[in-house]
Formats: sequence, C-alpha cells, structure tokens
Amino acid sequence: MTGQFALIGTDVDAGSSSAVASGDDELLLDSYSRTIAAVVNRVAPSVVNIRVSGERGQGGGSGFIIAHDGFILTNSHVVRGARELEVTLHDARVYPAQLIGSDPYTDLGVIRIDAPDLQHVRLADSSKIRVGQIAVAIGSPYGFQQTVTSGIVSALGRSMRAESGRLLDDIIQTDAALNPGNSGGPLVNSAGEVIGVNTAVILPAQGICFAIASNTAHLVAGWLIRHGGIRRSSIGVAGQNVPLHPRVVRFHKLEKNHGVLVADVEAGGPAAIAGLRKGDIIIGFKGHAVATIDDLHKRLVGDEIGVTSPLMYLRGTEKLFTMVTPRELPSLGKK
Repeated sequence: MTGQFALIGTDVDAGSSSAVASGDDELLLDSYSRTIAAVVNRVAPSVVNIRVSGERGQGGGSGFIIAHDGFILTNSHVVRGARELEVTLHDARVYPAQLIGSDPYTDLGVIRIDAPDLQHVRLADSSKIRVGQIAVAIGSPYGFQQTVTSGIVSALGRSMRAESGRLLDDIIQTDAALNPGNSGGPLVNSAGEVIGVNTAVILPAQGICFAIASNTAHLVAGWLIRHGGIRRSSIGVAGQNVPLHPRVVRFHKLEKNHGVLVADVEAGGPAAIAGLRKGDIIIGFKGHAVATIDDLHKRLVGDEIGVTSPLMYLRGTEKLFTMVTPRELPSLGKK
C-alpha cells in the first residue's frame, strides 16, 4: 500500500491532470481579463474627473456622462457648494461645468458641460442585480484619473447615512476597491452598464464599499435635470426591499412578490402616527402596489405633502390598511 501511495504522488497522469487544470485556470483568467477590459473600453470614455473650488477650498471627485448633450452624474457631496467646477475628460480635454442641481438626501448631483463628441453610459436596471456578479469601479482616487478596480457585488439592500443625515436605502455593497476621489464614479456590470454610483467606503475596513443603485440615480437625475432640485414628501421610515412568501402572495392575491420591510420608524413621524412598526412590510400606497423602495419614493413626490392617503402593509401574514399623511422633507436647497 505504501508503494501505491508513492506511485499516486508521482504518477505521470496526475501531472498531466495538473497541467490541464493549470491551463483551465489560465483560460478562466483570460476570460475574466477580457471581460474587464471590454467593460473599461466601453465605459471609460464616459468617466470624468471633477475639480471643485468652493467654500471648503479645493476638492474633487469623479462623475460620468449620462447624455450626449453633456449632463454628468456624480455625488452631491462632490459638487454641493461649488463656486467653480472643472471637468477633465478621458482624452484630457478640460471644460468648465455648470451645476444643474444636487440632492443631499440621496447624495446625487448633476452637472453639465458644453463639449462635442461625448460618449455616454447606459444605466442598468438595478433590480436585476445579483450578489456575486462582477462589479467594476472607474474613477479618480487621489486624483489618479481613469483608475480601474474590480470585484463583486457583495450585498444588496444596505442602508447608510447620507451627508444630510438621512438614511439612504437600497445601497449596493461591493468589494471593488474605492478611495477618496472615486466618489461619483460608476459601478459597472459585465455588460458595461452602470449599476450604481460609488459613494462611500468604511474606514479602516478592507473591501467594504458602497454605491447608490442605478434605479435611484435614474429617478433623481431626471428630477434634477428637469427642475434643478427635488421637492419630496416622506412618511418617516427606513426600508429594505424583501421578497414575500409565495403563500402570502397567493392568499392575499398580491400584484407583486416583493415589498418594503420597515427597518426603522421615525419617532413622531407620519408612519409612527399611522401605527406602522419596525418589521411591517409596505406593499401598497394610494392604490398602487409597492414592491421596492424606488416604487415608494416615486409615489412620495411633492404633491403628496399633507395629503392623507391609504397605505397597505403586512404584519406577519395579516394584510392591514392605515391612513398616512406624508410631510415635506426639509429643503436643503437646489444647489
């Protein structure tokens, strides 16, 4: 038996198998590398470096072009309070930029440049993101333009505090390395579509970075471009997207199989007054199904301020209704 073990350890076929495995590893690495290179080739021409002069002195961050006519999406904390904005494109062209609007409640901002031959990105549907998929970040950490890092989507539905102090919902967690200066840059999937706007890291943790989901970014950017700011209402909850049990969906004949889990209720806020509790799941507002936080945010526009409307939710397996009166979020200014 001892000789048999020795033979297995030095067997020629085993060596050949090892060589094949090594070849497979190289093929896999090449495939991964080709994917990342293709993503960068597609997206990098749309990624910009932003230099800011303002009340806090000199600063900067990243952004990316979302329309051929020069609109650029970035973080609110990058551009808010800026007196002067300067954008450097991937080909080293430099242009002054105009601040169109910023929204500290979602940490998103839009600026604009007047320049020819611009390439813009495509925003993905972030509701289709899956944990474990490839995530590529492009930006200007510490001023090093067009820096690329890659990793995976580590988790979905996270919450974090914005500069305004508001709890941001539906945040993407990734281990694609981010550093100061990456703020406002794109987080991209393997198809070269933007799935998020890079916004924060946890220091001194390693590999824990966050991005605002692209569906939220699409919604807010549209408001900022049209109106320069957002007047919105709130019911005073922090929420997370969650799947509903199929039996509950069938029993109550619900339109959607997801809802918004109430992770926190603001003391004295509209939801608390209406009787909502932590752990309830919001599934409808004003006769419309609510499957995600974005669904709820879309309904909580300025027109809903002070308007009492029905809200449908689950408490355990029981479907309940209450009346809630959204209030206006304090204005932080358009610029």
